[in-house]
Amino acid sequence: MQNSSSTDLSAKNERINLRLNSGAKSTLERAAQLEGKTLSSFIVNCAVSAAKKTITEHETINLTVQESEAFYQALSKPVQFNDKLRSAVDKHDKTVESR
Repeated sequence: MQNSSSTDLSAKNERINLRLNSGAKSTLERAAQLEGKTLSSFIVNCAVSAAKKTITEHETINLTVQESEAFYQALSKPVQFNDKLRSAVDKHDKTVESR
């Protein structure tokens, strides 16, 4: 995935079509006008910003000091494989595609 901003000067050759009701369109047009942006630019900037926020929320773990210490302690102990863990690892390997 390319990490580029919506204000990037690279060629814009991807399209997304969407349908919305007239009230939503009017709201977006008004907000874009208030920001001094085109409707497309406003929508792209807002959508990319929301997408990045969503990704961060799903890929970040916030821990308290106590939770961090417990997490570190759990990671620093050797793993004891039992049948349940082996089964979980096998299931993970069959169902999850690693990046």
